[in-house]
Amino acid sequence: MSNAIEVRGVTKRFGRQTAVDNVSLSVPAGCVFALLGENGAGKSTLIRMLLGLATPDAGELQVLGRSSTADGEMIRRQVGYVSERPTLYDWMTAAEIGWFTAGFYGDGFESNYRQLLASFQVPADRKIAHMSKGMRAKVVLSLALAHRPPLLVMDEPTSGLDTLVRREFLESMVDQAASGRTVLLSSHQIGEVERVADWVAIMHEGRLLELSRLDQMKATTRAWTVTMEGAASAPPPMGGAVLAHSRHGRQWQLLVRDADLDVDATTAQLMDRSGVVAVDSHTPSLEEIFVARIGPDGSPPPASEPEPMPTPWEDERLQQL
Repeated sequence: MSNAIEVRGVTKRFGRQTAVDNVSLSVPAGCVFALLGENGAGKSTLIRMLLGLATPDAGELQVLGRSSTADGEMIRRQVGYVSERPTLYDWMTAAEIGWFTAGFYGDGFESNYRQLLASFQVPADRKIAHMSKGMRAKVVLSLALAHRPPLLVMDEPTSGLDTLVRREFLESMVDQAASGRTVLLSSHQIGEVERVADWVAIMHEGRLLELSRLDQMKATTRAWTVTMEGAASAPPPMGGAVLAHSRHGRQWQLLVRDADLDVDATTAQLMDRSGVVAVDSHTPSLEEIFVARIGPDGSPPPASEPEPMPTPWEDERLQQL
C-alpha cells in the first residue's frame, strides 16, 4: 500500500458554512504527515470524515484501503487516535483502564499497553484523577498504540502540555514512522511540526493551500529582504512566484518560490537595479511559509499564486513519464 490515506475532491458543509472545500490529498504510508491550519481551518472536520464519524457532501475518502463512508467502524478498529481533549474514566487506575479497553481488541493489547506505560514511566496503579495532564496524555497515547495500529491519528495532541512531555510525544511520532507506521498529525505548533514532519499540508478556511514534502517546500522557497534608497511603492521584480510581500519603511520583504532560483545571480541582479542598496536572503522556516500563505491577520495576502504542487499520486505518475 503506497498511500495510507487518500482524499479526493472532498467537501463538507454545515448549513451555509463550508468547513472543507474540495480538498484532495494523499498521505504516503510510513511517514509523519502534518496537517496545519489555524482554528476553524477544517482540520478536525477532515479527520472526523476520515474516521467515518462525519459524511462528506461530495468526494471520496479512503483510509488503509477502505472507504471512510462505508467502512468507518472497521477503520476505527485499525487506527490509533489521540484527540486534543481525550475522555478517560478518572476513577480507574492506569492498569484498570487498559484492562477495560483490552476488551475491544484482540490478544496482546493489555501486555503491549503495560509495556508502553512502563516506557513512558507511568505508574500502573495510580488513578487517572490523580495524574498530571502530561501523564494522562501518556496514558492516552499508550491506549492508542497498544493494538499496534498501522495508522496513528493525532489531533492537536500536545496542546497544553509542558515542554518535556511535548518532546516525548514528538520522539514517539518519529519512532512510529521509523517502524513503518503512518502518523497523521494535526497541529498549530508549527515549530514542533517542523522537527518531525516528512510531508506538510496547509489548510485555510477549508481549502488546501499547500501540499508538499517539507524538505522540498523549504528547498524551493526563499525569503528576501531588499533595502531601497527611498520608500518604493512597489517591490522589485523577482523571478518565480511571489507567495507574499510586505514593506517596512525602506525594506521590502518577499517570500519567493522558484525551484531553479540561482541565489547569487538573483542577488547580483537586484543589486544592479537602481535604488537598491542592500539585499539579504535565507531559507525560510516552516512558520514563515505558513504565515506567508495564511497571512498574519488570518487572511491570505495578495500575491501571485505558485503553480499547484503535484499530489503524491501525481508525483509518482510524473516520475514514470
